[in-house]
Amino acid sequence: MKLQMIYAFLHGDISRIEKELEEAIEKENTSIISEASLQLLQAGGKRIRPVFVLLGAKFGDYDIENIKNVAMALELIHMASLVHDDVVDDSDVRRGQPTIKAKWDNRIAMYTGDYILGRSLELMTKIPNVEAHKVLSHAIVEVCLGEIEQIKDKYDLEQNVRTYFRRIKRKTALLIAVSCQLGAIAAGADKSIHERLYWFGYYVGMSFQITDDILDFTSSEKQLGKPAGSDLLQGNITLPMFYALEMPEIKEQVEKLFAGEHDRITAIIEDVKRSGSIEKATKVSDLYLDKALSVLDELPPSKAKNTYNRIAKFIGKRKF
Repeated sequence: MKLQMIYAFLHGDISRIEKELEEAIEKENTSIISEASLQLLQAGGKRIRPVFVLLGAKFGDYDIENIKNVAMALELIHMASLVHDDVVDDSDVRRGQPTIKAKWDNRIAMYTGDYILGRSLELMTKIPNVEAHKVLSHAIVEVCLGEIEQIKDKYDLEQNVRTYFRRIKRKTALLIAVSCQLGAIAAGADKSIHERLYWFGYYVGMSFQITDDILDFTSSEKQLGKPAGSDLLQGNITLPMFYALEMPEIKEQVEKLFAGEHDRITAIIEDVKRSGSIEKATKVSDLYLDKALSVLDELPPSKAKNTYNRIAKFIGKRKF
């Protein structure tokens, strides 16, 4: 089953958001930054954040005219972070397409990311709820801190696994958490509802990122839309690698990889697969997924709740 089938009843609203995202980006249609932004948007993506915003809004007064602005803002913030990530990581491919920094250059990419972020904040000004702006601004600050931490921790084989969990909380889980929460806040849902949705999204986001990090070792370049082992080549130590580094022979190989012997990556990937590290990381991802579903159980029954449940299980168990 495709992910889109799970939330098929939202198809009309998602299509509208997709169209209006293009319009928001093309507002300055003579700009090379608009062209670069549009390339990233049209490369696709799971659109998990807008979907989670819409589902969160179903727990309150659902009005697509209002909620669409939150959904678009969250997706644009996510996109902006990807553009900046590609510059920091010197990535040439994303979603099977050349990155903005590869097609143009780092300067265009950085300003494109800033432009997309500016558009997201412009959309959020249409939401009069002060709490929504506090939640979002805090999340943006935390995402930036996560990005800085990732830069600081690159190629550091002595870092603690706790730094990994803090990093993925800031880089991934928080934006998914506030997507669920902000949809509910903007729709006027009770505090008890939107606070539970935050924790549901947080746990799903942690599971989602750990699964992503596992797939970097277990999926093909065609499935990933980027070379397998990209995280490690860029110096990012993810959960499977933390477990694998407990084996001295693997740690020695990674040290040589970081010293510039990049042709070792294929052998390291195979060593990680054989080490049992993938299975250990999968168990941690499953624990976060179970926590997410437990929080969901506390919410009143609804179609939105059932859909959240199915999406969480899908993205926690996906193969690419």
